[in-house]
Amino acid sequence: MTQDSRFPIKIRYEYKQDKEARLEYAHGVWGGINPHGEIEMNFYSESDKIPEWSERVVSHDGAIGHEMVPAETEDKTVVRHIHSKVLLNYETARAIYDWLDEKLSTLEMESESGTMFSSGSGGLEQ
Repeated sequence: MTQDSRFPIKIRYEYKQDKEARLEYAHGVWGGINPHGEIEMNFYSESDKIPEWSERVVSHDGAIGHEMVPAETEDKTVVRHIHSKVLLNYETARAIYDWLDEKLSTLEMESESGTMFSSGSGGLEQ
């Protein structure tokens, strides 16, 4: 079969990282389908709520006592800090879904065989 001259023989993808890019750890994602039909994903990390204030009592001789925080209630508050927002159209979401499915299947096979990460087939290619 001959190559159609309207199409290139191959396409090269070059990767350049934005200076502002940074690695973020995600405990989860919150989102859904927005009014434009795109999937909106808000990645977050979780931590215990930091108290609004704390105090230490200083005695007359200058010794500092233990730290005190406002009285705790029976409720526990966990803060979800949203650090990344991603919008995906259907085609991109489908490609990511397929990519994740392939990577998860590889991890599961490696885990079952006891050869975790030894195949060299990892990487972040699409």
